[in-house]
Amino acid sequence: MAEYRDTTEKVYVEKKSNTGMVIGTIIVLALVVVGVLFATGFWSADVKGGEMPKINVSAKEGALPDVDVKSKEVVVGTKKTTVDVPTVGVKDGDK
Repeated sequence: MAEYRDTTEKVYVEKKSNTGMVIGTIIVLALVVVGVLFATGFWSADVKGGEMPKINVSAKEGALPDVDVKSKEVVVGTKKTTVDVPTVGVKDGDK
């Protein structure tokens, strides 16, 4: 007699997301378009010399700033209260 064996194996296909590749491609294309616009002169940037504004800063060392805080007052406490609890009854029904 001949013996036949099933040699087929189950193959699992895992689909991976390519979202990172799409986002990277969009960013690279945007950078290329901006570079072409600057290279062709369609966009230009005129950068002129400038300086930072002069600011006088003085502080006393070790002193905390005075802060006036206005907030809501929270009052927490307890008190005795009487609560009326309803009476619940069960009636036998006809069976």
